[in-house]
Formats: sequence, structure tokens, C-alpha cells
Amino acid sequence: MKRAIITGITGQDGSYLAELLLSKGYEVHGIIRKSSTFNTHRIDHIYVDPHELEARFFLHYGDLTDASTITEIVQQVQPDEVYNLGAQSHVKVSFQMPEYTANATGLGTLRLLEALRKNKIDAKFYQASSSEMFGGSPAPQCEETAFYPRSPYAAAKVFSYWTTLNYRQAYNMFACNGILFNHESPRRGETFVTRKITMAVVNMLLKKQNKLYLGNLNAKRDWGFAPEYVEAMWQMLQQQKPDDFVIGTGQCYTVRDFVQKVFSYVGVDLEWIGTGIQEIGLITSLDARWEKVFKPGDIVVEVDPRYFRPTEVEHLQADISKAKDILCWQPRITLDDLIKIMVDYELMFAELSPIGEGLNICQTKRFLYTSHTMTWRNEIRDTFSL
Repeated sequence: MKRAIITGITGQDGSYLAELLLSKGYEVHGIIRKSSTFNTHRIDHIYVDPHELEARFFLHYGDLTDASTITEIVQQVQPDEVYNLGAQSHVKVSFQMPEYTANATGLGTLRLLEALRKNKIDAKFYQASSSEMFGGSPAPQCEETAFYPRSPYAAAKVFSYWTTLNYRQAYNMFACNGILFNHESPRRGETFVTRKITMAVVNMLLKKQNKLYLGNLNAKRDWGFAPEYVEAMWQMLQQQKPDDFVIGTGQCYTVRDFVQKVFSYVGVDLEWIGTGIQEIGLITSLDARWEKVFKPGDIVVEVDPRYFRPTEVEHLQADISKAKDILCWQPRITLDDLIKIMVDYELMFAELSPIGEGLNICQTKRFLYTSHTMTWRNEIRDTFSL
């Protein structure tokens, strides 16, 4: 039985990766930070009492800013594979907490690699690199594109990327960088723009929110479906030689496009008026289901300059030719599919009737995950098959 360590296991990617590895027969060890409140809702459904004989899922308290605990966990587990997904990963927050971001996101990678090297553990290592490293470089971006980080988060990820590459070359370690472009799901954090949008639209339907406030509507991103991306992570560590790969969809849309598609899926059409910070999105027509909630002419989207970054990243779009050729990996979920999946989840969580297309997409695409439940705010709700 292979043993894997996952940092950041309580996050979106960590939870999906844990499910994937457990489905493949791994023993999975997750590192979580100690907190006075539980933040394990994304993995509660796969938790098994470690006293049970069949238990293959274990959690350890640790922190990427603390080398001693990282080293102790690595020594104890003796992993075959290590997936470093842990980070302070919110770009806007990294401007407010640059030192912590550099410590956890940048030096955390170094601490893990050193723990493996010093203990002579021959484990394969995956580093979660980010498309934000490309920053201001022209799109589309591939493995050979120059890095041009535009935030403390991106700069820390560049440090981690080169540290991983250096340890591969200097110590002959099996260490890979997965340069993942934006990837989303119903488990995305509520402060990330895609989840913020889907939640806001459903909250408006419930009359819990009047408007959606956003920053740069012109920012272009390559959005994919997170469960597909963790498959690529695993595939990188199954190759004969370590290498670095860009993972994305190759398709690009603006934040405005994303908002438009979300409203359209629930039966509300928008028109955009104005430019810059004066731009607004207003309703032109709507499904009869929502006539008691909205009316034509209602302004539902506004720009708030507080959400602008000090340095913007305007255009990220992946060139995944290498991943297609070597990993035989390519995305199956389109942006329209992704939005339907996320909105249907929000509707179900709000106890509204889902439109159903997103549920059907998950069932027909038949991901590696046969079923799962989402534990949320101490309540377990059955969701769609993945």
C-alpha cells in the first residue's frame, strides 16, 4: 500500500486529491493546522476513526512555517509520495500579509524538501505551482514562458518552483511542478471570485443580497474543474522521469463573462453599461420564476475599487500541449459545465430546486469519484456524483 502526505488537505484540491488517492488504495496522511474551530468540512465525509482496522486516512497537526513538525511527520509516515498543496493562496490577501505568504507559500516548500532530503526518504514530490507566476507575461503561457510575478503570492510560488527544480537537479529527487491555471468547484473557498459570484446570485434569489460587488471585470482567466486537475497531479508522479507541466483548459474568459453566464443559467439576462469603475450590470429580462425577486432595470453588479489589486494580472491562458502529449491529460469540463455544476450546488445548499444540468453533467462525465457527501457547517448534505 502506497503512503501519501498531502499538505493543504482541508482545501478544495486537497479534499479532491484525498478522495482520488483513497480510491486508488493509498494510505493518506493529511497535515492540518491547529485551530480553535474545525475547518475539516471538505474531508469529514472520508474521515474514518484511526482506531478502526480498515482506516487508511489520518490527520496530523503541523504547519509549513514550522520545520520541526514537518520533519517529524515525514519521519513518522515515511511517504512514497508528497503533495504540497498548502499555502496562503489568496492573491489579494498576499498584499496584506506578504511576509506570512512568503514564509508559508515559499519557505514551506523548502522545509518539506529538506525534510525529505535530510531523512533520506525516496518519495516523489509534487509542488503546486500557479499560473499567477506568469503574471504579466503574454498569453498563452506554457512551460517555457518567462515568469513575471505580480503579487507576493506569485513571487513566493516562483521561489517554490525554482527550489523544487533545484532539488531535482542537485539531489536527483523526483520532484515535479504542476503549474495549474484557475480551477474551481463547489468546494472553492467563498472569498475566491468564482464562488463569490455563484453564492451571490443564489443569495439574491433568496433576497439575502442586493448586489454583487467585484473588482476588475476585464481580467481574463482560464477556468477549469478542480477534480480533473488533481488527476493531473497524480499522473505527474506516475511518470518514469520527473518533469514540470502546465495544466489548464486553453480557453479564456473575462470575469464579466463568468458573471453573465451564471445569471443566464438561472434565467436572468444582463446588460452592461458604462466603463471602468462606473460599469454596472443590470437586468434586461428574467425567467417568470424570479419575477418577485427582480425586475428589468435592476442593477445587480457594480465595481468596487477596493477589490482591485495593486498590480493586476490581465490575461492568463494555458497552452497544455505538453500535458496532452506526455500525460495524455486534457480537460472534459467546459466553463459552461463548470458554472452549471457550481450553481446547482448553491441552489441545493440553499434548499432551492436545482436546474439539474450540472447534476447531469457530473453523472454522465463519470469522474473517478463514484460518490461523495459534503459536510458543511456541521450538516451533511448529499450532493451529486462525481
